[in-house]
Amino acid sequence: MSGKTITFRVRRFTPGVDPTPRWQDYRIEALPGMTVLDGLWKIKETAEPGLAWRYSCRMGICGSCGMMINGRPCLACNTQIAELGSELVTVAPLPNFDILRDLVPDLQSMFAAHRNLAPWIIREDGRETEDPTVEYWQSPHELEQYLQFSYCIKCGCCMAACPTLAADPTYSGPQPLAQAHRYNTDTRDAGFGARRAVLSGEAGPWGCHFAGECSQVCPKGVDPARAIQLMKRQLVLDLLHLRRGHAPAPLISIPKEVRRRDGVTDAPPRTVRT
Repeated sequence: MSGKTITFRVRRFTPGVDPTPRWQDYRIEALPGMTVLDGLWKIKETAEPGLAWRYSCRMGICGSCGMMINGRPCLACNTQIAELGSELVTVAPLPNFDILRDLVPDLQSMFAAHRNLAPWIIREDGRETEDPTVEYWQSPHELEQYLQFSYCIKCGCCMAACPTLAADPTYSGPQPLAQAHRYNTDTRDAGFGARRAVLSGEAGPWGCHFAGECSQVCPKGVDPARAIQLMKRQLVLDLLHLRRGHAPAPLISIPKEVRRRDGVTDAPPRTVRT
C-alpha cells in the first residue's frame, strides 16, 4: 500500500534549551487511514526520537492527545490526515495553557478550576454517598437534562478555543463551568449553594461572550456554551428568589420480595477512596 508524501510542521519547544518556540518540518509518507497521531509516531520513530506529546487510549476516549491541528483544537487520535485535505499539516500545543514541552500543555489550571467548582455530588447524607446501600431515584427525563454534559473527557479543546479565557485568566473556562452545570442539574445533587459563591464571581459564567467555539470543537459533542447560558439563567432566578430548588433525589427502598439471584457475587470492594 502506497501513500502520499506530506509535510508535518510541528511546533517544538524544550524549556531551558529553546528561548522561544520554533517550527520544524518533517516529510513523511501518509498511508490511507493514518491519523495525525500515527504521523507523529512515524516522525518519532524515523526522524525525531525526542518529540514529546501526550496520548493513551488512541480511540477518542481519554482526551490525552488534544492539540492544535491546522489551527483547530482536535484529538490527534481521531483526526485522519486525509480528511484534512492538505499536504501541509501544522501541529501545535493547545493555546491558553503553559507549555511543558513540544506538544504537551500544562492542564493544571483547568483541573484546578474544575476542582474549585466541586464536580461531585454533594448531599447531607454523606455516609450513603460514600458507602451506598441502595440507589438514588432518578427518572429517564431527569437523566436527559445533564447526560450530554457528562460525556466530557477533559481534553482541554474547549478551553483552547475560548476567546474569553485567552484574555481573562480568572475565568474558569467552559470545561469547569459545564461540569458545574452538570452537577447543579443532577437531581441527586444538593450542592448548588456550595458552588454559587464561585459561580457568582469573576470565575463564573458572566465572562462568557457566547462565541460558541467551545461547543464547535468538542470531540464528544458536548455543548459547553449551552451549559453556561443555562447556568446564567439559574443564577439570575436564584438572585430573584424565583429559582425552584429541588430536594435531592430520595433513596430507593428495596422491595421485600426482591432477593439476590443464586450465584451472583457481591461487587468487589473499592480500591480508590477520595
